[in-house]
Amino acid sequence: MAPSFGWWGKQGHRGGGTPVVVKMETPKNWSISEIQTPSDEEYFYPNEDILPNEQSTKLRNKNAKQLTWVLLLKAHKAAGCLTSLATALFSLFSIIRRRVAAGRTDTTDTLVAENPNVKSRFFTFIKVFLFLSLVLLGFELVAYFKGWHFSASDLHLKYLYTLSKSLVVKDVFGSVYSRWVLIRVEYLAPPLQFLANACIVLFLVQSVDRLVLCLGCFWIKFRKIKPVAKQAPMDLESGEEGGGYYPMVLVQIPMCNEKEVYQQSIGAVCNLEWPKGKILIQVLDDSDDPETQLMIKDEVHKWQQEGANIVYRHRVIREGYKAGNLKSAMNCSYVKDYEFVTIFDADFQPASDFLKRTIPHFKDNEDLGLVQARWSFVNKDENLLTRLQNVNLAFHFEVEQQVNGIFLNFFGFNGTAGVWRIKALEGSGGWLERTTVEDMDIAVRAHLHGWKFIYLNDVECQCELPESYEAYRKQQHRWHSGPMQLFRLCFLDIIRAKISIWKKGNLIFLFFLLRKLILPFYSFTLFCVILPMTMFIPEATLPTWVVCYIPATMSFLNILPAPKSFPFIVPYLLFENTMSVTKFNAMVSGLFQLGSAYEWVVTKKSGRSSEGDLASLVDKKPKHHRGVSEPDLEELQEEIKKQAEKAAKKKKHNRIYTKELALACLLLTAAARSLLSAQGIHFYFLLFQGISFLLVGLDLIGEQVE
Repeated sequence: MAPSFGWWGKQGHRGGGTPVVVKMETPKNWSISEIQTPSDEEYFYPNEDILPNEQSTKLRNKNAKQLTWVLLLKAHKAAGCLTSLATALFSLFSIIRRRVAAGRTDTTDTLVAENPNVKSRFFTFIKVFLFLSLVLLGFELVAYFKGWHFSASDLHLKYLYTLSKSLVVKDVFGSVYSRWVLIRVEYLAPPLQFLANACIVLFLVQSVDRLVLCLGCFWIKFRKIKPVAKQAPMDLESGEEGGGYYPMVLVQIPMCNEKEVYQQSIGAVCNLEWPKGKILIQVLDDSDDPETQLMIKDEVHKWQQEGANIVYRHRVIREGYKAGNLKSAMNCSYVKDYEFVTIFDADFQPASDFLKRTIPHFKDNEDLGLVQARWSFVNKDENLLTRLQNVNLAFHFEVEQQVNGIFLNFFGFNGTAGVWRIKALEGSGGWLERTTVEDMDIAVRAHLHGWKFIYLNDVECQCELPESYEAYRKQQHRWHSGPMQLFRLCFLDIIRAKISIWKKGNLIFLFFLLRKLILPFYSFTLFCVILPMTMFIPEATLPTWVVCYIPATMSFLNILPAPKSFPFIVPYLLFENTMSVTKFNAMVSGLFQLGSAYEWVVTKKSGRSSEGDLASLVDKKPKHHRGVSEPDLEELQEEIKKQAEKAAKKKKHNRIYTKELALACLLLTAAARSLLSAQGIHFYFLLFQGISFLLVGLDLIGEQVE
């Protein structure tokens, strides 16, 4: 049906009558350009007199003054916006100039053992991609203003071919552009569309997996399903230890140059409620700094004076990182006297009843090899980076770990805040240094040997999140390269294992391929490569629901376990796509055993959790229990405050990340190209994603690093 247009009559008449709308139907053979707005004489005023000339003149003058003021206000706002924009751009260029002049980029982080040529290949690919996109953007702009903005939806291929011949003499640029359209239609669009469709399929499969996990979590909450211990230990203060379940427990605290957090970790572990004669604490110090070694040794000696059963161990030959440290500690002769081993990283502070809530699950459950507790974060609200990390890890523990633990009796060991049956640990081969994810390695091998796992979502252990992007990036690189190393090493073991086909399929397709390989692959390929390319090759398309609706739905599901983070749902979606660069690079390095696959850097701690945790311990005033004495926490708190003030005086700096900056330019270039095609959703996604990459590339998210 043809559109209709209507004009209202003027309301400044004496009688105050109701105006009437006159609608004019546009004939079907009219174009919009042929429709003209009627003049004042063509307006229709029903049953009213025309305003007197004097009154109408005053009204026009008044309206003119009001219009002038409105225009002046709008012009003032526009000038203010332009000034603010100019200031922001000037500040941005100043930041880039200072960072480049300082030479603090991610390219300076290359390890000695890593081949720089291998590390630069990925960046070279991004730079070439960016250069081509800039060339094509200039090409498209010229074509757009010349009127030769062709696409497959506008012209048939046969007509394009005829047009290219006819434009050879008249316009060389028109001929070149029409041939470029033919090339992209015939040769570039089909493979790009095929790759896009393949990534969409992977995207949908991963989304279904995420939805199934959420439904499983909902079912657990609805039915109130959780592991229940057969017998809990008796209260130590009642003196009825004989009736409780108190096996021999070895507690290990591996650390390496952790001078910011070692005190509260040792203090929290020494306050665990367990009989003194049935617990031994090993502080496994791999520090290469003599000053740090001395500080940790003095701390252990102080707790020995307080009556804690704690020992200090330092390796002379430091090989194998954390796995080598744990393996060396398990070779001690006295370990054979203990039945269970509990591991806490240097920044973890377990509650005093941690062992009383985890160890009882092993009683009369000889198939149980691991009990894993949940992490909680003392600095989750410190900055935007920690808030976004909290969203990811809340989903991991609340949904992934809990669902896999309830329905499969298997999940990846988190490396800390867990209790192992030593028999299961040694029977599965013990700690191996072959990957950077020794925790996942031992979990997979134990699962292949038939051991079951339990995850306790209601038992939390406090720890600290990385507050700088540099620390978080290195942590994520290790977490995503290690699983691919492990998959290469244990694939044949999974095939040969005497477990059910269902368990083999779960390990290969869900645990490794879908969640460790496919997820970073399609995130980077789909949103950082294919989407920008479709802007320059519009014959290949990505539907709006792939760009907007499905990612928004998945982000909504991810953020459900952390409801306080709902205001950050958009930054979370953008930041996850930004991190796909690091995760994809790490995944490829691990899968093909490139130089950076074995890069191990201890996650930098800020020590912010120290003061708050110790203050809470002081407020609680823990009661004396058998085998454990109360430390002087107030003195410890004052000492940590002094260290925090001293650390704050140290000079810190930001750096720039070249891959993220190059991708920011690429996405912003693609956003500019999308304006020519008037693709609203695609433009806004590319614009905000490009800004996200820009902020991360300039290290404007999180804290500064030393």
